[in-house]
Amino acid sequence: MDVWNHTSLSDFILLGLFSYSPSDFFLFSLVLLASAASLTGNLLFLLIIQADRRLHTPTYFFLSQVSIMDLTMMGTVVPKMAANFLSGNKFISRGGCATQVFLVVMVGSAECFLLAVMAYDRYVAVCYPLRYPVLMNWKACCLMAFASWMVGVTDSVIYVGMVFSFPYCGSLQVDHFFCEVPTLLRLSCADTSLFQDLIYACCVVMMLLPLGVIVASYARILTAVINMPSTEGKQKALTTCSSHLAVVGLYYGGGLFNYMQKASARTAAEDRAISTFYTIVAPMLNPLIYSLRNREVIRAFKKVLGTRRV
Repeated sequence: MDVWNHTSLSDFILLGLFSYSPSDFFLFSLVLLASAASLTGNLLFLLIIQADRRLHTPTYFFLSQVSIMDLTMMGTVVPKMAANFLSGNKFISRGGCATQVFLVVMVGSAECFLLAVMAYDRYVAVCYPLRYPVLMNWKACCLMAFASWMVGVTDSVIYVGMVFSFPYCGSLQVDHFFCEVPTLLRLSCADTSLFQDLIYACCVVMMLLPLGVIVASYARILTAVINMPSTEGKQKALTTCSSHLAVVGLYYGGGLFNYMQKASARTAAEDRAISTFYTIVAPMLNPLIYSLRNREVIRAFKKVLGTRRV
């Protein structure tokens, strides 16, 4: 399959998220600030996990994978968007566009399955605490994380191959701030309706399957918590699960709206708003959610600060 079919002689044009009005310069500054906060928060979170041996557990291993995914997502989109806005050069090469599609789809699909793995991790920890070290050994954790990444890679290879097999013989102006699949398909001069229906069906399955695992895991967790005799045990279990549920809510809140309806039913403005949420806002909020109410992370952070001062 010729990935650069029909379009190898010209580049796409990203229209971007902002114009050049004073208010848009202010909004652009907010986006850069949010991106800097996301970068700092996720890198700091990874540093804390690496520095404190007490955080070398399956739970924090999976959290570190989420941070890596968030950094990948933000690094794929924000630098190019900022460079285009500041330079006024809105072009993106075919290779650059394909890379954005590959990485965004990979991270989105992988995180979907990783959240299900994390729900299973919480289920084993609460319902089978004595068997937890055996069921969630490092080999099993690495295999589950690797499987999540490979699902994302497989999904993204299919997307890139299909999207860039279509002819783009009309306008190459992408009404977005990065190369997103639904926006690109609108530019094709071929009939992409069958592929869009296939994308819709795949997204429904790939989101509902992990969501089913998450719901089933937390249903069992809730039953176990209700039957716990100790109030302290109940609070500990709920605190452990609350941050994961918050991130699941963030992911599926945007994901269900974005992927559970066909691209033809959404406007370009809606696509940009949703994409801003999952490429910039969610990666900024995730490390905060996992850190603010987590005594282990706060204790490790203070330990790192103390070590640096000494």
